Amino acid sequence: MKLGWVLVLAGLVVGVPEAWGQQPPETHPASSNRDIVMSWNRSAMPREVELIPRRTVLAYEATGTLGYGRAFFTCNSSTNSSEGKCPTEDTGEEATSKLSIVQVLFTETRSSMSVDVAVQGSLLRAHATQRCYSDYWESDPYPLSSSVAADCSFQPATGTGAQLHIPEAKIQRLVAGHWKGKLLLTLRKGNGQELAVQEFNFDFTITDHNAVSIYFPQYESATPLVNLDARFDPIQQTIGGRVVVDMCLYDGLGSQASFLGVTARHTSARAPGPTGFALWHETPGNADSQRLDYKVTLKHSGADVPLANGAETELQGIDSARLRLVLLPGMSQPVFCVPTPMTLDMPLVPVSEKQSGVYWGDLKIELRVPTASP
Repeated sequence: MKLGWVLVLAGLVVGVPEAWGQQPPETHPASSNRDIVMSWNRSAMPREVELIPRRTVLAYEATGTLGYGRAFFTCNSSTNSSEGKCPTEDTGEEATSKLSIVQVLFTETRSSMSVDVAVQGSLLRAHATQRCYSDYWESDPYPLSSSVAADCSFQPATGTGAQLHIPEAKIQRLVAGHWKGKLLLTLRKGNGQELAVQEFNFDFTITDHNAVSIYFPQYESATPLVNLDARFDPIQQTIGGRVVVDMCLYDGLGSQASFLGVTARHTSARAPGPTGFALWHETPGNADSQRLDYKVTLKHSGADVPLANGAETELQGIDSARLRLVLLPGMSQPVFCVPTPMTLDMPLVPVSEKQSGVYWGDLKIELRVPTASP
Protein backbone atom coordinates (compact mmCIF):
# COMPACT_ATOMS: atom_id res chain seq x y z
CA MET A 1 0.00 0.00 0.00
CA LYS A 2 1.45 3.33 -1.03
CA LEU A 3 1.35 5.87 1.77
CA GLY A 4 1.65 9.63 1.76
CA TRP A 5 -0.08 12.77 2.93
CA VAL A 6 -2.65 14.85 1.17
CA LEU A 7 -3.87 18.36 1.89
CA VAL A 8 -7.41 19.23 0.87
CA LEU A 9 -8.73 22.74 1.38
CA ALA A 10 -12.36 23.73 1.02
CA GLY A 11 -14.24 26.95 1.66
CA LEU A 12 -13.40 30.63 1.29
CA VAL A 13 -9.85 31.90 1.02
CA VAL A 14 -8.36 33.30 4.23
CA GLY A 15 -6.31 35.96 2.50
CA VAL A 16 -3.82 36.65 -0.25
CA PRO A 17 -0.16 35.57 0.13
CA GLU A 18 1.86 38.69 -0.63
CA ALA A 19 4.82 38.69 -3.01
CA TRP A 20 7.96 40.22 -1.54
CA GLY A 21 8.65 43.83 -2.52
CA GLN A 22 5.17 44.52 -3.86
CA GLN A 23 2.58 46.71 -2.23
CA PRO A 24 -0.10 44.52 -0.66
CA PRO A 25 -3.38 44.52 -2.57
CA GLU A 26 -6.41 46.16 -1.05
CA THR A 27 -7.98 43.41 1.02
CA HIS A 28 -11.08 43.53 3.16
CA PRO A 29 -11.49 40.79 5.78
CA ALA A 30 -13.88 37.95 5.00
CA SER A 31 -14.84 35.01 7.16
CA SER A 32 -13.68 31.62 5.91
CA ASN A 33 -14.05 27.93 6.66
CA ARG A 34 -11.20 25.59 5.74
CA ASP A 35 -11.24 21.79 5.94
CA ILE A 36 -7.70 20.50 6.35
CA VAL A 37 -7.73 16.79 5.56
CA MET A 38 -4.40 14.95 5.67
CA SER A 39 -3.09 11.43 6.01
CA TRP A 40 0.42 10.16 6.66
CA ASN A 41 2.44 7.35 8.16
CA ARG A 42 4.56 8.26 11.18
CA SER A 43 7.69 7.08 9.36
CA ALA A 44 7.19 9.95 6.87
CA MET A 45 5.88 12.87 8.90
CA PRO A 46 4.98 16.15 7.15
CA ARG A 47 7.48 18.90 7.94
CA GLU A 48 4.60 21.08 9.07
CA VAL A 49 0.90 21.67 8.53
CA GLU A 50 0.61 25.15 7.05
CA LEU A 51 -2.63 26.98 7.84
CA ILE A 52 -1.78 30.51 6.75
CA PRO A 53 1.35 31.05 4.59
CA ARG A 54 3.74 33.77 5.72
CA ARG A 55 2.66 37.30 4.78
CA THR A 56 -0.83 36.29 3.81
CA VAL A 57 -2.74 39.57 3.74
CA LEU A 58 -5.68 39.51 6.13
CA ALA A 59 -6.65 43.17 5.75
CA TYR A 60 -5.09 46.10 3.88
CA GLU A 61 -6.33 49.54 2.86
CA ALA A 62 -3.69 52.07 1.80
CA THR A 63 -5.41 55.19 3.18
CA GLY A 64 -5.43 53.73 6.68
CA THR A 65 -8.93 54.98 7.42
CA LEU A 66 -10.31 51.51 8.28
CA GLY A 67 -7.82 50.71 11.04
CA TYR A 68 -6.61 47.47 9.47
CA GLY A 69 -3.04 48.14 10.63
CA ARG A 70 -3.93 47.19 14.19
CA ALA A 71 -5.97 44.05 13.48
CA PHE A 72 -5.40 41.09 15.77
CA PHE A 73 -6.76 37.61 16.52
CA THR A 74 -8.64 36.36 19.58
CA CYS A 75 -9.95 32.96 20.61
CA ASN A 76 -13.35 32.16 22.09
CA SER A 77 -11.68 30.95 25.28
CA SER A 78 -8.42 31.42 27.14
CA THR A 79 -8.97 28.23 29.18
CA ASN A 80 -10.76 25.74 26.90
CA SER A 81 -8.89 24.37 23.88
CA SER A 82 -11.88 22.70 22.17
CA GLU A 83 -11.96 25.52 19.57
CA GLY A 84 -8.52 26.91 20.29
CA LYS A 85 -7.14 28.37 23.52
CA CYS A 86 -5.49 31.80 23.40
CA PRO A 87 -6.18 35.35 24.67
CA THR A 88 -9.76 36.57 24.26
CA GLU A 89 -8.82 40.25 24.16
CA ASP A 90 -6.03 42.57 23.06
CA THR A 91 -2.82 41.82 24.95
CA GLY A 92 -1.03 45.01 23.87
CA GLU A 93 2.27 43.17 23.49
CA GLU A 94 5.16 44.63 21.52
CA ALA A 95 6.86 43.00 18.53
CA THR A 96 8.77 39.83 19.34
CA SER A 97 10.61 37.09 17.55
CA LYS A 98 8.79 34.51 19.67
CA LEU A 99 5.87 32.84 17.95
CA SER A 100 2.44 32.86 19.59
CA ILE A 101 0.95 29.51 20.61
CA VAL A 102 -2.70 28.50 20.28
CA GLN A 103 -3.51 25.18 21.93
CA VAL A 104 -6.02 23.17 19.89
CA LEU A 105 -7.77 20.05 21.22
CA PHE A 106 -7.53 17.02 18.92
CA THR A 107 -9.69 13.97 19.64
CA GLU A 108 -9.14 10.47 18.28
CA THR A 109 -12.52 9.25 17.03
CA ARG A 110 -12.03 5.53 17.84
CA SER A 111 -10.74 5.82 21.40
CA SER A 112 -11.93 9.34 22.38
CA MET A 113 -8.36 10.07 23.47
CA SER A 114 -7.70 13.83 23.49
CA VAL A 115 -4.43 15.73 23.05
CA ASP A 116 -3.65 19.46 22.94
CA VAL A 117 -1.54 20.40 19.91
CA ALA A 118 0.23 23.75 19.66
CA VAL A 119 -0.53 25.87 16.60
CA GLN A 120 2.11 28.57 16.16
CA GLY A 121 1.96 31.88 14.39
CA SER A 122 2.44 35.65 14.36
CA LEU A 123 1.13 38.88 12.84
CA LEU A 124 2.95 41.16 10.40
CA ARG A 125 2.20 44.85 9.86
CA ALA A 126 2.15 46.49 6.43
CA HIS A 127 2.38 50.20 5.58
CA ALA A 128 1.11 52.46 2.79
CA THR A 129 4.54 53.48 1.48
CA GLN A 130 8.13 52.25 1.32
CA ARG A 131 9.40 55.23 3.27
CA CYS A 132 10.31 53.15 6.30
CA TYR A 133 10.16 49.62 4.95
CA SER A 134 11.44 48.87 1.45
CA ASP A 135 8.91 46.07 0.90
CA TYR A 136 6.06 47.77 2.82
CA TRP A 137 6.27 45.23 5.66
CA GLU A 138 7.72 45.66 9.13
CA SER A 139 10.49 43.15 9.73
CA ASP A 140 9.54 42.24 13.30
CA PRO A 141 6.46 40.05 13.84
CA TYR A 142 3.84 40.70 16.52
CA PRO A 143 1.93 38.32 18.80
CA LEU A 144 -1.31 37.03 17.30
CA SER A 145 -3.44 38.73 19.95
CA SER A 146 -1.79 42.16 19.99
CA SER A 147 -3.05 45.32 18.30
CA VAL A 148 0.31 47.07 18.66
CA ALA A 149 1.87 48.42 15.46
CA ALA A 150 4.72 50.81 14.68
CA ASP A 151 4.21 54.20 13.01
CA CYS A 152 6.13 55.27 9.92
CA SER A 153 6.86 59.03 9.85
CA PHE A 154 3.89 59.50 12.19
CA GLN A 155 1.67 57.46 9.88
CA PRO A 156 0.07 54.29 11.25
CA ALA A 157 0.31 50.86 9.69
CA THR A 158 -2.44 50.28 7.11
CA GLY A 159 -2.65 46.51 6.92
CA THR A 160 -2.04 43.21 8.69
CA GLY A 161 -0.75 39.86 7.49
CA ALA A 162 -0.18 36.60 9.32
CA GLN A 163 1.48 33.23 9.36
CA LEU A 164 0.07 30.15 11.10
CA HIS A 165 1.26 26.55 11.13
CA ILE A 166 1.65 23.36 13.17
CA PRO A 167 5.33 22.32 13.30
CA GLU A 168 6.39 18.68 12.97
CA ALA A 169 7.48 18.50 16.61
CA LYS A 170 3.90 19.25 17.70
CA ILE A 171 2.26 16.95 15.15
CA GLN A 172 4.28 14.08 16.63
CA ARG A 173 2.04 14.18 19.69
CA LEU A 174 -0.63 12.48 17.58
CA VAL A 175 -0.25 8.69 17.48
CA ALA A 176 -1.87 6.38 14.92
CA GLY A 177 -5.59 6.94 14.58
CA HIS A 178 -8.25 9.24 13.12
CA TRP A 179 -7.95 12.67 14.73
CA LYS A 180 -10.27 15.66 14.52
CA GLY A 181 -9.99 19.19 15.85
CA LYS A 182 -11.30 22.71 15.32
CA LEU A 183 -9.74 26.15 15.55
CA LEU A 184 -11.75 29.39 15.53
CA LEU A 185 -9.89 32.69 15.34
CA THR A 186 -11.71 36.02 15.34
CA LEU A 187 -9.99 38.90 13.54
CA ARG A 188 -10.66 42.23 15.27
CA LYS A 189 -9.86 45.90 14.84
CA GLY A 190 -7.72 47.65 17.40
CA ASN A 191 -10.88 48.79 19.19
CA GLY A 192 -12.10 45.20 19.49
CA GLN A 193 -14.66 45.34 16.69
CA GLU A 194 -15.07 41.99 14.95
CA LEU A 195 -13.89 41.92 11.34
CA ALA A 196 -14.07 38.22 10.39
CA VAL A 197 -13.89 34.68 11.75
CA GLN A 198 -11.41 32.13 10.43
CA GLU A 199 -12.44 28.50 11.03
CA PHE A 200 -10.09 25.55 10.53
CA ASN A 201 -11.48 22.00 10.70
CA PHE A 202 -8.79 19.34 11.03
CA ASP A 203 -9.20 15.72 9.91
CA PHE A 204 -5.98 13.70 10.20
CA THR A 205 -5.64 9.97 9.51
CA ILE A 206 -2.33 8.70 10.88
CA THR A 207 -0.83 5.25 10.55
CA ASP A 208 2.24 3.71 12.16
CA HIS A 209 3.00 0.60 10.14
CA ASN A 210 6.49 0.23 11.58
CA ALA A 211 5.10 -0.06 15.10
CA VAL A 212 2.71 -3.01 14.59
CA SER A 213 3.23 -5.02 17.77
CA ILE A 214 2.23 -7.99 19.85
CA TYR A 215 2.62 -6.67 23.38
CA PHE A 216 2.95 -8.77 26.53
CA PRO A 217 2.33 -6.38 29.46
CA GLN A 218 3.45 -8.96 32.04
CA TYR A 219 6.88 -9.26 30.50
CA GLU A 220 9.66 -6.88 29.54
CA SER A 221 10.58 -8.90 26.47
CA ALA A 222 8.85 -9.55 23.15
CA THR A 223 10.11 -13.16 23.53
CA PRO A 224 9.06 -13.95 27.11
CA LEU A 225 9.82 -17.16 28.98
CA VAL A 226 6.44 -18.54 30.09
CA ASN A 227 6.00 -21.20 32.75
CA LEU A 228 3.00 -23.43 31.95
CA ASP A 229 2.62 -24.03 35.68
CA ALA A 230 2.41 -27.82 35.35
CA ARG A 231 1.08 -29.35 38.59
CA PHE A 232 1.04 -32.87 39.91
CA ASP A 233 -2.21 -34.21 41.40
CA PRO A 234 -1.15 -36.84 43.96
CA ILE A 235 -4.69 -38.22 44.28
CA GLN A 236 -5.44 -38.64 40.57
CA GLN A 237 -1.76 -39.25 39.78
CA THR A 238 -1.97 -36.83 36.85
CA ILE A 239 -0.06 -33.81 35.67
CA GLY A 240 -1.42 -30.78 33.80
CA GLY A 241 -1.20 -27.02 33.67
CA ARG A 242 -2.83 -23.86 32.51
CA VAL A 243 -1.57 -20.30 32.21
CA VAL A 244 -3.14 -17.13 30.84
CA VAL A 245 -0.70 -14.81 29.08
CA ASP A 246 -1.77 -11.15 28.99
CA MET A 247 -1.45 -10.14 25.33
CA CYS A 248 -2.43 -6.94 23.51
CA LEU A 249 -2.48 -6.43 19.73
CA TYR A 250 -1.46 -3.08 18.21
CA ASP A 251 -2.26 -2.69 14.52
CA GLY A 252 -0.46 0.62 13.90
CA LEU A 253 -3.78 2.07 12.72
CA GLY A 254 -5.27 3.23 15.99
CA SER A 255 -7.11 -0.11 16.32
CA GLN A 256 -9.23 0.75 13.26
CA ALA A 257 -8.54 -2.39 11.22
CA SER A 258 -11.70 -4.40 10.51
CA PHE A 259 -9.85 -7.57 11.48
CA LEU A 260 -6.42 -8.88 12.45
CA GLY A 261 -4.90 -12.16 11.36
CA VAL A 262 -3.25 -14.14 14.18
CA THR A 263 -1.16 -17.27 13.63
CA ALA A 264 0.36 -19.53 16.29
CA ARG A 265 3.27 -21.71 15.23
CA HIS A 266 5.02 -24.56 17.01
CA THR A 267 8.66 -23.80 16.16
CA SER A 268 10.52 -26.36 18.27
CA ALA A 269 12.84 -28.71 16.42
CA ARG A 270 10.76 -31.76 17.40
CA ALA A 271 7.28 -32.09 15.93
CA PRO A 272 4.15 -31.47 18.03
CA GLY A 273 1.55 -34.03 19.01
CA PRO A 274 -2.19 -34.20 18.23
CA THR A 275 -2.99 -30.80 19.83
CA GLY A 276 -0.56 -29.07 17.47
CA PHE A 277 1.64 -27.65 20.24
CA ALA A 278 4.03 -29.39 22.59
CA LEU A 279 6.82 -29.17 25.14
CA TRP A 280 9.63 -31.69 24.86
CA HIS A 281 11.79 -33.24 27.57
CA GLU A 282 15.25 -31.74 27.78
CA THR A 283 16.84 -35.06 26.85
CA PRO A 284 17.05 -36.14 23.17
CA GLY A 285 14.38 -38.37 21.77
CA ASN A 286 10.92 -38.46 20.22
CA ALA A 287 9.03 -40.84 22.48
CA ASP A 288 5.52 -39.92 23.61
CA SER A 289 6.77 -40.11 27.20
CA GLN A 290 9.02 -37.15 26.45
CA ARG A 291 6.24 -34.89 25.15
CA LEU A 292 3.68 -32.72 26.96
CA ASP A 293 0.90 -31.49 24.66
CA TYR A 294 -0.93 -28.21 25.11
CA LYS A 295 -3.61 -26.12 23.39
CA VAL A 296 -3.63 -22.40 22.51
CA THR A 297 -6.80 -20.30 22.86
CA LEU A 298 -7.39 -16.55 22.52
CA LYS A 299 -10.08 -14.55 24.28
CA HIS A 300 -11.60 -12.06 21.84
CA SER A 301 -14.83 -10.08 22.23
CA GLY A 302 -15.84 -12.33 25.11
CA ALA A 303 -15.45 -15.59 23.16
CA ASP A 304 -12.78 -18.29 23.25
CA VAL A 305 -11.01 -18.66 19.90
CA PRO A 306 -8.94 -21.87 19.54
CA LEU A 307 -5.82 -21.66 17.38
CA ALA A 308 -4.48 -24.42 15.17
CA ASN A 309 -0.77 -24.75 14.56
CA GLY A 310 0.29 -22.74 11.50
CA ALA A 311 -3.24 -21.70 10.50
CA GLU A 312 -4.21 -18.03 10.52
CA THR A 313 -7.30 -17.05 12.48
CA GLU A 314 -9.02 -13.77 11.66
CA LEU A 315 -10.18 -11.78 14.67
CA GLN A 316 -13.12 -9.72 13.43
CA GLY A 317 -14.46 -6.45 14.83
CA ILE A 318 -11.12 -4.93 15.83
CA ASP A 319 -12.50 -1.48 14.99
CA SER A 320 -15.16 -1.89 17.68
CA ALA A 321 -13.34 -4.02 20.25
CA ARG A 322 -12.50 -2.90 23.77
CA LEU A 323 -9.21 -0.99 23.99
CA ARG A 324 -6.37 -0.64 26.45
CA LEU A 325 -4.00 2.32 26.74
CA VAL A 326 -0.37 1.15 26.88
CA LEU A 327 3.11 2.55 26.40
CA LEU A 328 4.82 0.24 23.94
CA PRO A 329 8.59 -0.30 24.20
CA GLY A 330 10.51 2.32 22.24
CA MET A 331 7.56 4.73 21.99
CA SER A 332 7.21 8.09 23.75
CA GLN A 333 3.43 8.39 23.46
CA PRO A 334 0.86 5.87 24.75
CA VAL A 335 -1.31 4.05 22.19
CA PHE A 336 -4.43 1.92 22.27
CA CYS A 337 -4.17 -1.81 21.65
CA VAL A 338 -6.78 -4.59 21.68
CA PRO A 339 -6.53 -6.87 24.75
CA THR A 340 -6.41 -10.50 23.56
CA PRO A 341 -5.48 -12.81 26.47
CA MET A 342 -3.89 -16.06 25.36
CA THR A 343 -4.47 -19.30 27.30
CA LEU A 344 -1.96 -22.16 27.14
CA ASP A 345 -3.76 -25.27 28.41
CA MET A 346 -1.99 -28.58 29.08
CA PRO A 347 -4.60 -31.38 29.43
CA LEU A 348 -4.24 -33.78 32.35
CA VAL A 349 -2.22 -36.91 31.58
CA PRO A 350 -1.17 -39.84 33.85
CA VAL A 351 2.15 -38.95 35.40
CA SER A 352 3.30 -42.52 34.92
CA GLU A 353 3.31 -41.98 31.16
CA LYS A 354 5.76 -39.08 31.26
CA GLN A 355 9.41 -38.76 32.13
CA SER A 356 10.24 -36.57 35.09
CA GLY A 357 12.37 -33.50 34.45
CA VAL A 358 12.30 -30.20 32.59
CA TYR A 359 10.29 -29.67 29.38
CA TRP A 360 10.83 -26.91 26.85
CA GLY A 361 9.02 -25.62 23.79
CA ASP A 362 8.89 -22.68 21.39
CA LEU A 363 5.70 -20.90 20.36
CA LYS A 364 5.65 -18.09 17.80
CA ILE A 365 2.70 -15.69 17.50
CA GLU A 366 2.37 -13.76 14.23
CA LEU A 367 0.15 -10.75 13.53
CA ARG A 368 -1.11 -9.68 10.10
CA VAL A 369 -2.73 -6.32 9.45
CA PRO A 370 -5.01 -6.13 6.36
CA THR A 371 -3.43 -4.07 3.59
CA ALA A 372 -6.76 -2.43 2.74
CA SER A 373 -6.81 -0.63 6.11
CA PRO A 374 -6.09 3.13 6.27
